[in-house]
Amino acid sequence: MLTALIIALVVGAIAGWLAGLVVQGTGFGLVGDIVIGILGALLAGFLFPYFGIALTLGGGVLGAIILAFIGAVILLVIVKVIKQIAG
Repeated sequence: MLTALIIALVVGAIAGWLAGLVVQGTGFGLVGDIVIGILGALLAGFLFPYFGIALTLGGGVLGAIILAFIGAVILLVIVKVIKQIAG
């Protein structure tokens, strides 16, 4: 259980950091990157099966990072658009 939590935190941090590099102007720091990465993984884990997309770009941790990265980019783009509309 502790190992799974540590892996989720590392995957979230890497995915959030990479997504922050792709979506410019969205630096959230280490904790923010972890949260964005984990939320991105949840978002992509929901959206991909819903639209019938099967992600087979790697297994294990690499596949989790790719999935979380794609979800985090989607999430950061949505946040950026909402910020631009609101302000």
